[in-house]
Parts: sequence; C-alpha cells; structure tokens
Amino acid sequence: MEVASSKTRKGKLLPDEGVFSSPVFLALLIQLLAFGLSYLMYATDRWQFGGTLSPYLLLIVHASLAAVLSFLLRMSWWWWLIQFVFPFAVVASLVFQLHPGVSLAIFVSMVLLFWSTYRTQVPYFPSKSSLLPCILEQLPAHDDLSFIDVGSGFGGVSVSLARLRPQQSFFGVEVAPFPWLVSWFRAKWAGPRVCFYLKDYLQLDFAEFDVVFAYLSPAAMPGLWEKVSAEMRPGTQFMSYEFTVPGIEADLTIKSNANDPVLYVWRI
Repeated sequence: MEVASSKTRKGKLLPDEGVFSSPVFLALLIQLLAFGLSYLMYATDRWQFGGTLSPYLLLIVHASLAAVLSFLLRMSWWWWLIQFVFPFAVVASLVFQLHPGVSLAIFVSMVLLFWSTYRTQVPYFPSKSSLLPCILEQLPAHDDLSFIDVGSGFGGVSVSLARLRPQQSFFGVEVAPFPWLVSWFRAKWAGPRVCFYLKDYLQLDFAEFDVVFAYLSPAAMPGLWEKVSAEMRPGTQFMSYEFTVPGIEADLTIKSNANDPVLYVWRI
C-alpha cells in the first residue's frame, strides 16, 4: 500500500452551468450530428457511385463519429461507450423485432438502475474489494463514529465495513431505486448499525457524520466539495475513491497496489 501526504487548502468550487451542462442533451445532439454526417456520406455515395457502401459500414461510421465527437467535446469516458453502442442497440431492436414487453422490461430495469444519472452525471461504479483495507486504516477507532457512503449503490462498502467494525455506525445514500432496495435488504442482515437512505445526498447534513466517502464521477466533485467545505465539522474526514477535487490537494493519497485507483483523503 502506497501512501503520500500533502497539505490541503479549502476552496469553493462551483460546477459549470449552461445549456450543455446536462450530458444527455449533448449526447442527443451528437447522435443527430453523427446521423446527419452518415446520411450525407450515404447520399454522396448514392449520387456519385450508385450506392456501393454497405449499410453495416455506415452504421459503424455513425457509431464511431458519435464516440469521437463525445471525446472531442470532453464528455466522460463512459459516454464514449454509450454513444458508440447506442446506434447498434437501436438497429438490433428493429432487426430482431423485440416483443414490446421485453423492450419495456429492459427500459424499466435501466431506469431503476441508472435513476437520475442524466441529472447527477454519476453512473454506477462498483468499487474493488482492495479498497476496504485502505478505508479501514483511516477510520478513527472510537465507537460513536458515523460513516456515510455517498452514492452507495448496492451497499457493499458500508455493509462490509460494518461487519469489521460492528461497534460503529455506517450509512449509505442512493437515488437509484433498485440499488437502494438491494442495499436495504442487505442491511437487514448486516446488523442494527447499518442504514441506507433513498434520497439525494444534497438533502443530508454532512455535519452529522465523522467520515464522508464518495465514489461518484469527476462531474460531481466540485459541487460535492462545496457541500463538504460548508457542512463537515473540523476533525472529520472526506474520502473520494479515484476522483479528486480539481484544484484542491488531498492530505493523503493511498493505493493498495499499482493497478488500483487512488483513495484521496482530506482532513477537514
């Protein structure tokens, strides 16, 4: 495990605002632009060469253009993948003529899993098991410690830590209904000091917690740091897995091994 120390200074960072701050609308515009360019290629081929291009090649061009444009416009990496796969998914649903019930089931499942991702810009990120010893090493030992995982997903971090520190209290907060429901059931077998909230973390008061942990996305970090700076008490800790706060150095950076993401720790 590698640990490096550095001083930190609190700062107030505001998230970017504007029409294109929502990645869903930008993704839609990119798909429309990629479709337009692909259609222009199709029309040119029909006019000049009599239609020699394969429809599959045009589909690949469309998907590739969408992914490249997402990269050039500095969208997060998972959007590159989504933009590339989306045209293939649409064509596959048309070619195989999926039953409406199957399509509805897939749609409902995606909504339950990625609820409000369009607004929070935070997709589901499962953390590695090697993260737990890194967190555990930094947790104070006192029994009244209160820990919360912001964007807790299926509850793995809080449930696992609760089994190792049964005298302390562990919480999670999640806006996606399906992951929260799974974590709620897990908490029933994890002991009385584990609890998960179905709500936006902005509705919580971080002053109630000794440690706030997050594994979100780069887009969420400036706003989260603003809340941390405003509400967390002196002597508490803020931890972020993989994603740092732009312009704010962490007190500790911890890696369990060379292939794992960094755990950033700020002492408030």
